[in-house]
Amino acid sequence: MSAKQWMAAAGVGLALTAAAAWGWWRGRELPSYTVQRGEFVQAIVASGRVETPHRIDIGAQITAPVAAVPVAEGQRVSRGQLLVQLDDRELAVAVQAAQAQVAQAEAKLRQLVEVQAPVSALAVRQTRISLDNARAQAQRQADLFQQGFIGQAALDESVKARELAEAQWRSAVKQAESEMPSGSDFALARANADAARAALDAARVRQGYARIVAPAAGVLIARSVEAGEQVSPGHVLMTLSPDGATQLVVQIDEKHLRHLALGAPAWASSEAYPERRFSAELAFVNPGVNPQTGAVTVKLDVPHPPPGLQQDMTVSVNVEVARHADALVLSSDAIHDAAGPRPWVVRVEGGRARRAEVKLGASAGGRTEIAGGLQAGDRVLPASVVVRDGEHVRLAAPA
Repeated sequence: MSAKQWMAAAGVGLALTAAAAWGWWRGRELPSYTVQRGEFVQAIVASGRVETPHRIDIGAQITAPVAAVPVAEGQRVSRGQLLVQLDDRELAVAVQAAQAQVAQAEAKLRQLVEVQAPVSALAVRQTRISLDNARAQAQRQADLFQQGFIGQAALDESVKARELAEAQWRSAVKQAESEMPSGSDFALARANADAARAALDAARVRQGYARIVAPAAGVLIARSVEAGEQVSPGHVLMTLSPDGATQLVVQIDEKHLRHLALGAPAWASSEAYPERRFSAELAFVNPGVNPQTGAVTVKLDVPHPPPGLQQDMTVSVNVEVARHADALVLSSDAIHDAAGPRPWVVRVEGGRARRAEVKLGASAGGRTEIAGGLQAGDRVLPASVVVRDGEHVRLAAPA
């Protein structure tokens, strides 16, 4: 090798050595996070299901065959809409028989008012005339007896005739009184008519049991009856989820119990329609904790349910438990020993990695609020990066 070639090779080696030394001094190129100032929202994420305040089990009140079921499971129904029609032919015959009994009792009452009462009044007048005649005849006979014109037998006969007329008159008066509106015969006839009408009402009510209708507007979430089946009281034929305040029932880990407050806002979405987010509000926190799961049952009101939200749907819920308008926030991936008594981060200062203890606030959504130890704009290495304290590092574009 000539001197000139040797000098050239030596220059290249020196350049490479200098470049390597410069690279060593600057350190490795590493990713980093930037401490930022802005709004921080802490939320608890949980899953649950949709629930209405109650369900209505619908059954039959009589034993009868099913004639028709004009609704389907999952169908929305209105209050009073026919759900199940039972065979009511026997009940219709009972109604007709009860109607005949009413007609008969009312006819009896009209007969009492229109015929028997006038006849009894006429009988009172007739017996009164007969009584007056008998009394006059008895008085004449008594006068004749005193004068010696008739004997004792004729006098006794006139007295008996007078007593008989008096008895007939009293009987006619009692009969007429009983047939007046305040009398016993009238009261009995009216009671019979009332009883017949009550029996008719009962027969109609029983016939109405053959029509099973929706007690409220809502959605049929279950149906277990078909036409032709024999149903009887005590068997659930359908289950109705009535319209009303929709709630979300969610199980939340007991460690979050101290953060929960009634009225806390929340956002939710169903598994079926994840793109349809809707608002909710924390309405109930069960005071008991499930010992098997360590979870607390909470309920959230949904003031404006979105279309398609149905009973028992699975939902994902974010319950907002804190909101700070001006907070220092850092990615949770940059924090070492976040659950320990002295959490820390690796902050880059002047091109060197330096350990720095920090004070933490709340965490949510992969971000943690920094309550002390850092400032806005500080660059921090991910906790997954292993470096020595004081080591030279170079920072890649901030994450």
